[in-house]
Amino acid sequence: MQFQTNSKRLQKVFANPAWSLIAAFGTYFCMYGYRKPYTAAAFADVGLWGLSYKFGMIIAQTVGYVLAKWIGIKFVSEIKPEKRIGAILTLIGFAEVMLLFFAVIPRPWNLACMLLNGLPLGVIFGLVLSFLEGRKQTEFLIAGLCASFILSDGVSKSVGALLLTIGVGENWMPFVAGLVFLLPLLLFITMLACVPRPTITDISTRSAREPMTAADRWYFFNKYAPGLIAIVAIYLFVTLLRSVRADFAVELWGGLGYLQTPALFTQSELLVSLGVIIITGFAVLIPDHYKAFRFSLFTSLTGFVILLASVVGLQNGLGKFPFMVLIGLGVYMPYVAVHAVVFERLIAITRERANVGFLMYIVDSVGYTGYIGLMFLRYLIPSNYSILSIFLEICVYLGIAGVLIITFCYLYFKTKLKTNEKRVNQLSVG
Repeated sequence: MQFQTNSKRLQKVFANPAWSLIAAFGTYFCMYGYRKPYTAAAFADVGLWGLSYKFGMIIAQTVGYVLAKWIGIKFVSEIKPEKRIGAILTLIGFAEVMLLFFAVIPRPWNLACMLLNGLPLGVIFGLVLSFLEGRKQTEFLIAGLCASFILSDGVSKSVGALLLTIGVGENWMPFVAGLVFLLPLLLFITMLACVPRPTITDISTRSAREPMTAADRWYFFNKYAPGLIAIVAIYLFVTLLRSVRADFAVELWGGLGYLQTPALFTQSELLVSLGVIIITGFAVLIPDHYKAFRFSLFTSLTGFVILLASVVGLQNGLGKFPFMVLIGLGVYMPYVAVHAVVFERLIAITRERANVGFLMYIVDSVGYTGYIGLMFLRYLIPSNYSILSIFLEICVYLGIAGVLIITFCYLYFKTKLKTNEKRVNQLSVG
């Protein structure tokens, strides 16, 4: 009898949205400890085919990450729920082993290890996301999950920078950083394994999120292709901006006149993540799927406007630290809106057989492929251009394009989904 009572209490704890949020946030937060700490180092002493060694590292890891995104369209959308935890443990374990090989294999041959490190890490987000979608609190949960990679990007760099200051070598620092994150990672994965499936109420409100077949994927994409392609373009823009801002944080802060300090990365990203959670989290208070979907597009539009205003502000006396925070907010508002609201509510509106992981890996694969192109384009630009000046230019161009494409996206879905509105509202009421 006592056992049954304790079991029921535990089930209530596991079903609490706070448990799911902490589990997902912590798991993905720790994953960044296996991906990003190396970017805090300069790796300036070795060149590769006339290019910087750090550039080679970023490209190698990103290529692996991109391959994972394309593979993830199938893998994440098809994986059965009971196999997710085992997959997460196996993939992150493999990534850490690759960091060990990176430390012991001579340069530049160890760049292959960075590619193999990025390959398994590229599908972790989709696996974690699968535990959160299709619930009444999904927007809040995914906004919190997205805050993990905003904040963890800065924290992982801070950990990497701190390890360097205490004498850990550049080659060994990424592996040692992974060890730092190991115990908390195991704790959060254990918590994630206890998250229950969506309830009957969740399913009736948001629709069931089942594994998809290839036929399911083609049907959904073809049916909404113009709007989905527009969302892909929006996501591509913010992925380019976010990736440059993250991978060249040291150079951007340096161009603004700041010396590298471990706390600097964390301070700016903490403010950005707080703002994004508050703004995106409002969507969970909107029960009507159409209104929430439109809210997410408006949020994305606002982000691009903030992006443009920040560049103008920097040229007219805006403080440099506030500039980096506002730029981060402008980039992450549409980025997180796509993750947390756009696809979640689109599936709830259409009631099609689909899951958010499938749609997220479409936009992610295109986004990271575009970033590789941008990285190579950087070396076709005259050397007298700084990273900061290039970043400011692409902020302006992509900000303007983003405003135009979001406007098209709003008009397309307003027409496309209009015929579904009455039917879905009746289902929600029932």
